[in-house]
Amino acid sequence: KQYYRFWILPKLWISISFDRLTLLALFDRNREILENVLAVILAILVAFLGSVLLIEGFFKDFWVFQFCLVIASCQYSLLKSVQPDSSSPRHGHNRIIAYSRPVYFCLCCGLIWLLDYGSRNISTTRFRLYGMAFTNPLLLLSARDLVIVFTLCFPIVFFIGLLPQVNTFMMYLCEQLDIHVFGGNATTSLLAALYSFICSIVAVALLYGLCYGALKDSWDGQHIPVLFSIFCGLLVAISYHLSRQSSDPSVLFSLVQSKFFPNSEDKNPEDPLSEVKDPLPEKLRNSVSERLQSDLIVCIVIGVLYFAIHVSTVFTVLQPILSYVLYALVGTVGFVTHYVLPQLRKQLPWHCFSHPLLKTKEYYQFEVRNAAHVMWFEKLHIWLLFVEKNVIYPLIVLNELSSSAKNIASPKKLDTELGALMITIAGLKLLRSSFSSPTCQYVTVIFTVLFFTFDYKSFTETMLLDLFFMSILFSKLWELFYKLRFVYTYIAPWQITWGSAFHAFAQPFAVPHSAMLFVQAAVSAFFSTPLNPFLGSAIFITSYARPVKFWERDYNTKRVDHSNTRLASQLDRNPGSDDNNLNSIFYEHLTRSLQHSLCGDLLLGRWGNYSTGDCFILASDYLNALVHLIEIGNGLVTFQLRGLEFRGTYCQQREVEAITEGVEEDEGFCCCEPGHLPHMLSFNAAFGQRWLAWEVLVTKYVLEGYSITDNSAASMLQVFDLRKILTTYYVKGIIYYVTTSPKLEEWLANETMQEGLRLCTDRNYVDVDPTFNPNIDEDYDHRLAGISRESFCMIYLNWIEYCCSRREKPLDSSKDSPLVTLCYGLCVLGRRALGTASHHMSSNLESFLYGLHALFKGDFRISSIRDEWIFADMELLRKVVVPGIRMSLKLHQDHFTSPDEYDDPSVLYEAITTHEENLVIAHEGDPAWRSAVLSNSPSLLALRHVMDDGTNEYKIIMLNKRYLSFRVIKVS
Repeated sequence: KQYYRFWILPKLWISISFDRLTLLALFDRNREILENVLAVILAILVAFLGSVLLIEGFFKDFWVFQFCLVIASCQYSLLKSVQPDSSSPRHGHNRIIAYSRPVYFCLCCGLIWLLDYGSRNISTTRFRLYGMAFTNPLLLLSARDLVIVFTLCFPIVFFIGLLPQVNTFMMYLCEQLDIHVFGGNATTSLLAALYSFICSIVAVALLYGLCYGALKDSWDGQHIPVLFSIFCGLLVAISYHLSRQSSDPSVLFSLVQSKFFPNSEDKNPEDPLSEVKDPLPEKLRNSVSERLQSDLIVCIVIGVLYFAIHVSTVFTVLQPILSYVLYALVGTVGFVTHYVLPQLRKQLPWHCFSHPLLKTKEYYQFEVRNAAHVMWFEKLHIWLLFVEKNVIYPLIVLNELSSSAKNIASPKKLDTELGALMITIAGLKLLRSSFSSPTCQYVTVIFTVLFFTFDYKSFTETMLLDLFFMSILFSKLWELFYKLRFVYTYIAPWQITWGSAFHAFAQPFAVPHSAMLFVQAAVSAFFSTPLNPFLGSAIFITSYARPVKFWERDYNTKRVDHSNTRLASQLDRNPGSDDNNLNSIFYEHLTRSLQHSLCGDLLLGRWGNYSTGDCFILASDYLNALVHLIEIGNGLVTFQLRGLEFRGTYCQQREVEAITEGVEEDEGFCCCEPGHLPHMLSFNAAFGQRWLAWEVLVTKYVLEGYSITDNSAASMLQVFDLRKILTTYYVKGIIYYVTTSPKLEEWLANETMQEGLRLCTDRNYVDVDPTFNPNIDEDYDHRLAGISRESFCMIYLNWIEYCCSRREKPLDSSKDSPLVTLCYGLCVLGRRALGTASHHMSSNLESFLYGLHALFKGDFRISSIRDEWIFADMELLRKVVVPGIRMSLKLHQDHFTSPDEYDDPSVLYEAITTHEENLVIAHEGDPAWRSAVLSNSPSLLALRHVMDDGTNEYKIIMLNKRYLSFRVIKVS
């Protein structure tokens, strides 16, 4: 019989008659003390709140049993959670999901008690909005009963996954409240959502006092208190500042830490990444610092300017003419900026024209060589945008504040206390949202003015509150519009396949599902959830509520290189040697390029109209990526990028063709082909473009990136003569690096090295190692069947002398000098290492490539006792031999373009020097490779060994920094 020792206290335990695995199958294992404490607190809360509701008599008869079942399920989930849960965003064990049921239960029980308490203690219907009394006891009782029914349905709700895990729900709730109530932005994490929500509450709290004090002051028709003008100026300034700040506080905390605690980060000198520095964190800190300094000045100027405008009584004297002028201005400027200009710049304007009516300079260029030219219509767009969000919208909000404030705070409406709160929240929300995302604001303003001026004038609650509530309604209506458009595209009869009798039989049965899609669209638009599930929830049911950043997991590519893999795995096999892992760095570089240019390009209108949550595809010859816009602020944008490898299957190939094929040549009109008007699309093409789930916005979007060329190493080293050239450049590279090293004199004076190289000082010395091959070693001595010092000097002495002459302090480079001895010893060692890595089969191409790749990544294995002198200073391997083998690969590539050019020592020396300055040659598993790519090095070269899907080949990868051309496709 087996027992498990269960520790109660550090020195107190009891025996349980379970083995460890059986106990683990029965209960979840908590890894931290905090998890145990949280589980106990939640279990107590569930029991307490459940008992309160039972005592209060909310449940009768069978429903008492059902409610007790819900309590038991919530408490048992703390002991043994459902794994995997329907709403879990990951496969396997999820520690957070265990707390979802009890947390939701506590929230619902607390809400039931509060609603019941409110219905019993509120007897009047004092506050009304649009004819509805939100404090009506009957309404509160109905809401209480709805929550009770929802709580009793917990087993079904959690079974089909209609509620997210609790951290996702908290992030979603804070984000939605911040966006719709305070005019905030989407967030990227739970910490960011809480931080942004708290900042909004603090801003409202600071402004509320000023507003309340101003409303308590005396008002008349022509006089507005100065305190209210101060409130308006501060409201604009604070809204401007909040709109320019990112919701993620991590960079701000890092900036504060770097300023006040600059030496808090201890660096380990043995860390393989200690020499590699990522420039991004410092750039982000500098950017945040500059924005804060700019805001400090601009906010003061804005606050004083709008205070002066408001205190001048312009908003009272010029009524109602000023209101009409502002409404006309916002309608005209908004229509031109957000509708006319984007349509004229689209690839297919209004889905009628076959090319943009306003073309960029790069539109007709086959290959873009420079950064995108800023066109006149881009300058016009950004000036209109600047005037719209910094002048027109603030004036409209201040105008409505002046005309509506006293009315809202009157006893007939909301009274002073609640009125001041609503004025502050409404003003903050309208200003922040117009500063951050003014794309659709003009539609909201014009519709609200027309609706409450001509259609339902008696229902208006002052234009300020009308704009506030209509902005929330319009955000939901826009979301519903886009989802219904996707549903129509999905279920249109001409979109359905009718290729066989089965389709004719099966498609009518899809009608109920199509009808269900409309219900899903309405529900998902109301709750701001994805239309269809993404890993979690149930099929045919809308996804559970989740934030704009709907991918709950972190799907960042896990970097696999020499800094985070075991040495044995690096030597035995190449970690991460598949194209997907190796190519991920290019998507990371694409992300860095977008971080530099995306926000500016969006402001210039190069991606058309955009809003929070939009998805775009960037497609080029080499890279395809999905860009998801998350946070859109005033001069900042937060996005996530996911690489798309469109290859491998027929479906993926069709996707590439669909988003890249042109429709300009289509001449169809129904069943015939009469052609089309010049510069216009045919009827069939125009009709088809309106029923796609994507839209091509731009065909020449210019972005800085790398052009990737890969050549087969096998074809370049197929014959012995080409391998001999590589070996020759390998030797010359070693000589170059040893003669240019600042430690050369130290190496020459090293007694251990002198002792190890003592045999090589003899003029008649010859190394007859069998690994040397007359077919690939140019200085091979056939007479002595090896590489002699004499034959070595005959071939390479001239190069040694030239390299030595280029030193600031020339050394003795005669035939018998210590320098020649060192060069001879190093070159013999380097070639012996190549032969050892090739398993002494250099004549075999596959073995030669294997050895070349091993040396290229730094895997030197000293197997001969004659080479052990190198251990006196391992810098000789790192700084001389490894760069020599890597440089030889580049020189070997240059040999194909100019075969005889490098015979001249001066030309070869200058070529190596130039490559050292402008070219990074490293293995792709080396952290230096990633650092070079992210630091925008002009050129890079690597030798890649690809073992994927049965392939086993070696490629020479060459990267050159240039401007790439992308197609920008907006996804519905």
